[in-house]
Amino acid sequence: MQHYIELLKVHGLKSTFQRLQILEAIGMCGHKDIDEIYNDVIKTHPTISLATVYKNLIVMNNNGVLFEVSVLGKKSKYEIQKEDHLHLICTNCGTIHDAPLEISFDKIVSVENFELNKKEINLYGTCSNCCELKVS
Repeated sequence: MQHYIELLKVHGLKSTFQRLQILEAIGMCGHKDIDEIYNDVIKTHPTISLATVYKNLIVMNNNGVLFEVSVLGKKSKYEIQKEDHLHLICTNCGTIHDAPLEISFDKIVSVENFELNKKEINLYGTCSNCCELKVS
């Protein structure tokens, strides 16, 4: 929990219990949509509203604490901000796995004289678990 308090502080946000619970819920799994986050949070705080969760997700996303992962045809998922990486998104089960990013954006944007605001690479396919199910 202390790590989340420091994370919020570094990004200029107060560490409210709502924000800490949201970060805790996301941290357990890595990538969660708003419904999954809300369902986790109400287990310990049944009076919190979906609107409060949503509002805090927006604030933390806008301040760089969270990153919104857009998923084609589904609700966005949220993850705690971390080093640059790409997402391997299974189109069958919807799981998201992080993978290291092997390319340097700095070099590309420098050559193109491009001001980079956001980095997001999503690769869609079938995860190893779903591939194994197809073979069985």
